[in-house]
Amino acid sequence: MNKQTGFTLIELVMVIVIIGILAAMAVPRFVDMETEAENAAKQGTEGAVRAALTISIAQQRTYPTVTQLAANVQTDGGNASPQGTGVQVTINNVNYIVPTYTDSSCTTPTAAVGNFVQCVGSIP
Repeated sequence: MNKQTGFTLIELVMVIVIIGILAAMAVPRFVDMETEAENAAKQGTEGAVRAALTISIAQQRTYPTVTQLAANVQTDGGNASPQGTGVQVTINNVNYIVPTYTDSSCTTPTAAVGNFVQCVGSIP
């Protein structure tokens, strides 16, 4: 008597189908992680600009200009530069503007690098 052992073709196909289903469920999660990571980087950069505003006010005892604010922003691996409407930052080799405002209610945007900043907005 010769008894053969091993997997049948149906068993192998079922395993491949199950692996395919699991892979199909996992791929969208990784794509979402990339978007979430970019959004987190934007929020972190906005926080850095807000912190720079708070530090500038505490040190100078007055509101900083857009230029002064940009000089105090510390970003991870990038640099911040003043723009008329806010502080330009680079995230993953893409430039974004963190908007700045001349009033504390964040309704009047800055128009020049010499405007005083009282409020910082969010990256659109």
